[in-house]
Amino acid sequence: MIHTNYLIIGSGVAGLTFAVKIAERFPDKKVTIVTKASEDESNTKYAQGGIAIVTDKDGDSYQKHIDDTLICGDGLCDKSVVEMVITEGPKRLKDLIEWGAKFDKNGEGTLDLGKEGGHSENRVVHHKDQTGKEIERAILSQVHQKENITVLDHHFAFDLITQNNRCLGAYVLDQKTKEIFTFQSDFTLLATGGIGHLYGHTTNPIIATGDGIAMAYRANAAIKEMEFIQFHPTALYDASTGTSFLISEAVRGFGAHLRTKKGHLFMPDYDSRGDLASRDIVSQSIDLELKKSSDDCVYLDCTHLDLVAFIKHFPMIYERCKSVGIDIAKDWIPVVPAQHYLCGGIVVDKTGKTSIENLFACGECSRTGLHGANRLASNSLLEALVYSDKIYNYLANTYFEKSQFSGTVSDWKLFEKPTVNVEYIERTKAQLQLLMRQNAGIVRKDADLFAAKKQLALWQNEIEEKTKSHKVRANLWELYNLIIIAKLIVDQSIERTENRGGFVKIV
Repeated sequence: MIHTNYLIIGSGVAGLTFAVKIAERFPDKKVTIVTKASEDESNTKYAQGGIAIVTDKDGDSYQKHIDDTLICGDGLCDKSVVEMVITEGPKRLKDLIEWGAKFDKNGEGTLDLGKEGGHSENRVVHHKDQTGKEIERAILSQVHQKENITVLDHHFAFDLITQNNRCLGAYVLDQKTKEIFTFQSDFTLLATGGIGHLYGHTTNPIIATGDGIAMAYRANAAIKEMEFIQFHPTALYDASTGTSFLISEAVRGFGAHLRTKKGHLFMPDYDSRGDLASRDIVSQSIDLELKKSSDDCVYLDCTHLDLVAFIKHFPMIYERCKSVGIDIAKDWIPVVPAQHYLCGGIVVDKTGKTSIENLFACGECSRTGLHGANRLASNSLLEALVYSDKIYNYLANTYFEKSQFSGTVSDWKLFEKPTVNVEYIERTKAQLQLLMRQNAGIVRKDADLFAAKKQLALWQNEIEEKTKSHKVRANLWELYNLIIIAKLIVDQSIERTENRGGFVKIV
């Protein structure tokens, strides 16, 4: 049994920002971060584009950013949340700069603001095409300076501990020693990121298996709007499954054009904004073009752009294309939509509280109401920064009775059990990913969804039995989590009867 005051599950921008602030406010309290890979491995690290924040009050305004977000969310955003997040953006950017994060500046010494799909103005603050990585670096340096923060990497949290609708901590597997630890905490924060590897073709790192949402679901937390999955329109095409390399939306903001294999500029056929339409429109348009042509991919044409300026803005993208034989000065970049971001998740209020007492959620695993039916580009890092601050302020300024819990927490019961067959895990995961791509992808049909629901029920019964009869291992519980996430997406897709934003269902 290990006691900690604040247990944070996940080490992306959401979890780390909260950790730094709460540790600084209460230097005598213990803050523990558990993360299942290395401490810097998260969706944050792979965020290329940047953070959408209104910094130029002359050419831009909060209201314009609010309106862009509401339009993109297609009528399902919580307007008060949108207003709160966007107006607090500059303060949270100031936090990052004070912590040492470096952002690109123009020749005049002010922030070099990018423009992405769905935005009416240039407002995306960035660090070349590696913004997330730079933010992660800066926040981790702050974490390492706090003596009361413990970071446990390669520790996999697999189940929450709850009694009477109150979270008391979590069970955690040390993946190196195979020991299981019981963490009892005063407050627990789920900051576990996305669900990408449910689909196989994804821009997410391999750790994105929906663990936090699945744990919250098993604990009976409210989960909502899982049907709203954002597919990034321009992942570098690769015939294999696994993590896809993202070609940032900012490349189209920089002037690149989408073309079919025959060279047709197709986006103006679908939307007056052309290549700068919001990602749901672009992804659906590409999906339709590929179904019409039976081609494997469409193409992003950068050949007309200033090569020197391109390399300066997008060095990582340029180098990756070069490494696979694509010379962007002469060649079009083959791209396809890939799962990118989840707009729904664990329901939280404006202070990040879930429906379970003492359990909070932040970042991509949470459903705040900011994104509605579709996320506006570069609003995700902003949301994580604002909500981690809201959770911090709530816990720092609300009085709590010291004796919140007087019962006992049981350790995980260990028995001699076999280790699950790896081939079973890999085979079932591949089948699950194929099922979700075919039956619950960009465009869905009820018949396909009901067929998926039937298969998922069989897999769920099977996996639940295996978690009881086999040793706790990350790969087994990740598969369990992915099946739960799939079930939530399919069930909530069946329940939704109207098309909104990123959700399209045809008869």
